Amino acid sequence: MATYVIGDLQGCYTPLQRLLQRIDYNPQQDMLWFCGDLVARGPESLACLQFVKSLGDRAITVLGNHDLHLIACYYGISSAKPQDNLQTLFASPQLDELIHWLRQQPLLHTSEDMRYIMVHAGLAPDWSVPQAMQMTAEVQQQLRTDPLPLLHIMYGNTPERFTDALSVQQRWRYTINSCTRMRFCRPDGALELKEKGHPRNQTVLVPWFEFWRNRLQAELFFGHWAALNGYSPVANIHALDTGCVWGNALTAYCIETQQRYSVAGLTR
Repeated sequence: MATYVIGDLQGCYTPLQRLLQRIDYNPQQDMLWFCGDLVARGPESLACLQFVKSLGDRAITVLGNHDLHLIACYYGISSAKPQDNLQTLFASPQLDELIHWLRQQPLLHTSEDMRYIMVHAGLAPDWSVPQAMQMTAEVQQQLRTDPLPLLHIMYGNTPERFTDALSVQQRWRYTINSCTRMRFCRPDGALELKEKGHPRNQTVLVPWFEFWRNRLQAELFFGHWAALNGYSPVANIHALDTGCVWGNALTAYCIETQQRYSVAGLTR
């Protein structure tokens, strides 16, 4: 049995199937972990959701910012843009079922032995791992049982520090921003949510994972940050978004062998 952690699909079902052939995936024995953003931008969001859902307990996915945005659009709280490429998904008779399934997925996944953690974007420097688990569990429960109050307050860049999250709603937003949107922080650990580029172009902002260097006892897997092209300088923190939807590659990491596999991404 092998466990493969796969970077952002973003509607790229055909490259996913090539990647599964590349790793000689055995659906009866192997586990697939998905780093979130199953949908949006690519042409096959419907197929991606259908496939991952069909795997049942042989797959684990965490929610990304595009997945949450899809849920908000479904409930009429936001609107999909043409470049989101979600028309086929919204026209599907399976839409209700797929959205319900997506709402059940976590923001953060930890293995039973706490050796491995998966999140879409990252973990806020202000948190410990137990705090991250507590806060994501709170958001997950709300999304599963009564999503509208959460979705209505989801969008926005504040609060920037966990200590400034004084209300339940502010804690929800801070948690969502950390787990699904964050790339950089200010030197004091405050979230900075606008910059999307490569760390080499920064002189002030600090990649979130640098705050976890020598702090994290587990191995952590994340996606979201295509500009990194799968590179993280922190040994036990693994970047897996290699820009499939932008024509670069789709990547899987085998936990047991510590080997990476990649196939060509979407042809644009």
